[in-house]
Amino acid sequence: MAPRRDLDAEHAIPLSPRTHHPARKGRSSTMKGRIFSGVQPSGNLHLGNYLGAIRNWVRLQGEYEAIYCIVDLHAITIPQDPALLARNTCEVAAAYLAAGIDPATTTIFVQSHVPAHAQLAWVLNCVTPLGWLNRMTQFKDKAGKNRDAALAGLYVYPVLMAADILVYRATHVPVGEDQKQHLELARDIAGAFNRKYDEDFFPLPEPLILGEATRVMSLRDGRRKMSKSDPSDYSRINLTDDADTIALKFQKAKSDSHMGLSYDPEGRPEASNLLNMYAALAERPRAEVEAQFADSSFAAFKKELAELAVAKLAPITAEMRRLMADQGEIERILRAGAERAEAIANDNLARVYDLVGFLPR
Repeated sequence: MAPRRDLDAEHAIPLSPRTHHPARKGRSSTMKGRIFSGVQPSGNLHLGNYLGAIRNWVRLQGEYEAIYCIVDLHAITIPQDPALLARNTCEVAAAYLAAGIDPATTTIFVQSHVPAHAQLAWVLNCVTPLGWLNRMTQFKDKAGKNRDAALAGLYVYPVLMAADILVYRATHVPVGEDQKQHLELARDIAGAFNRKYDEDFFPLPEPLILGEATRVMSLRDGRRKMSKSDPSDYSRINLTDDADTIALKFQKAKSDSHMGLSYDPEGRPEASNLLNMYAALAERPRAEVEAQFADSSFAAFKKELAELAVAKLAPITAEMRRLMADQGEIERILRAGAERAEAIANDNLARVYDLVGFLPR
């Protein structure tokens, strides 16, 4: 349902994305802008999700007005088991909370609970040339050779991703290197809308790429990204893994025949990946970690890396299990977050509808 729109002067399009939104408790006027990001609820949240995204989101609290989403609409671009999708959605929310995202100051919600995401996506579909979507590499990768059988949602989901960001008029987006193309598309779409309707309405969101391990690779192949869709569970460290499982996975992680650890992504991708992980978990410069383990055996290094990973992840895993045992707290937080998100999104969508020329209700 489209939001109700008031067309008097009091509700004219604001110059700032936050002009007409009342400040929430704890928000400072010194914040650098508004950030938006999200994770798909497709199960098996792993170390790459934590180091490459969620941990950085925690650190950004207080610097930016933060809006973090569980993007369940994106998840159904490939077949999903409905019951498992619902559970995975709660599990992602539990990971956000367990990692330290504070729902008192940060908006956490489920994408499908705010219809304005899909409503804006349709408007943006109508300003996005097919040529832009044809260049998106992730569709080619996910559709594979049988593209004619791929779902339309998989093809146009980058436009929904743009809508996710733009419906909040976000100024910044924390992204990994592999998501930069999608953010560039969001910027292009924002610019196309602004030009078409001769109004500088959407800001062009800027990327925030943070930390040593923005791209964590597979434990089985240092040239491939760690992924929840990888059929081998030994390719990743899941946030729900216990200490023994983490130790075993690092023990079995692919290595090479060289003595000592050195950072060489082309020549030694596995060694480089493990060094990256250690540096990120220890919050130390990679060069310093490389020097420490320059003469170490892989076995000794993997043992220390496993102990470090367990120390860092065990409190998160324990809190996730507590929250998942009684999901009432998660559901309450998600409902409150959706209300806050919807207030911002509906206001911006109403202004988009005015610009497009849709008749008010």
